[in-house]
Amino acid sequence: MLRELVAAELAVAVQPEVAAFAAEIAGRFGAAARAVLFYGSCLREARLDGLMLDFYLIVSDYDAAYGGDWQARANRLVPPNVYQATHGGLRAKFAVLSSADFARLCSAATRNPSVWARFAQPSRLAWESDEAARDAAIAAVSGAAPALLAAAAPMLPASLTVDALWTGAFALTFAAELRSEKVGRGIGIVASDPDRYRAFTSPALQAAGIDAQVNGDQVRIDAALDRAHAPAAWVRRRREGKLLSAARLAKAAFTFDGGLDYLAWKIERHAGVPVPVKPWQRRWPLIGGLVLLPRLLARGAVR
Repeated sequence: MLRELVAAELAVAVQPEVAAFAAEIAGRFGAAARAVLFYGSCLREARLDGLMLDFYLIVSDYDAAYGGDWQARANRLVPPNVYQATHGGLRAKFAVLSSADFARLCSAATRNPSVWARFAQPSRLAWESDEAARDAAIAAVSGAAPALLAAAAPMLPASLTVDALWTGAFALTFAAELRSEKVGRGIGIVASDPDRYRAFTSPALQAAGIDAQVNGDQVRIDAALDRAHAPAAWVRRRREGKLLSAARLAKAAFTFDGGLDYLAWKIERHAGVPVPVKPWQRRWPLIGGLVLLPRLLARGAVR
């Protein structure tokens, strides 16, 4: 049931300009490109102008994608690599993952929520190389919502609404990354498509191995979850997740042109905190980012 829901969601057509952008990104990586997934705020808000689109590019493996240079090693060590692109008057950032890493990071096999939290949300398969690539994407994304709920359910009340289940789960994942979004961001994500989350609730809980009763908007979790150890597990996720986020930002200084300006724009858009970027910080983005980060944390611009 969950796989069918995911397959139907991924198959929904994207705007022609999004499809063209996805194909252009895939074309940069030649035969290594397997699929391009579109997700994020542009998908939720159904608008493109003035925003930065979000894509994940799935490749067969990193050596094939990069020809074995340092970027392959960086992507393997701290996945994903993130890049900026422009096409047809639109801007995007795209993350690169191998098929194996995408499947692993979308599943409960990994503790870090970065990927499974994103793909527990709606996404679209904007480009695929062939039927096998499409099937692999469906299988990987089908693991994301169960991974989210399996991790979050022990931290949430046994009886709650569908909206509270998903917003509570997303709130936990936001706290496990360096994020610029305001508190309550998960509410807006669920509110953007409440029917979708209602449809996903029972199948995702079942796939997560959680015994639950879903009656309309009410969820009753019957399973004896490991609530005693869950808080410590989420403390570990938050500690590791913020360190991993910092490592990814540092790596992006070498792969993402104009990364500091994008970061400043995103923080101001989501947190309402202006972030001036000095010319020297643009010339030396890694050092500039390290200088900015403590100030942003102190001002509550990132958490």
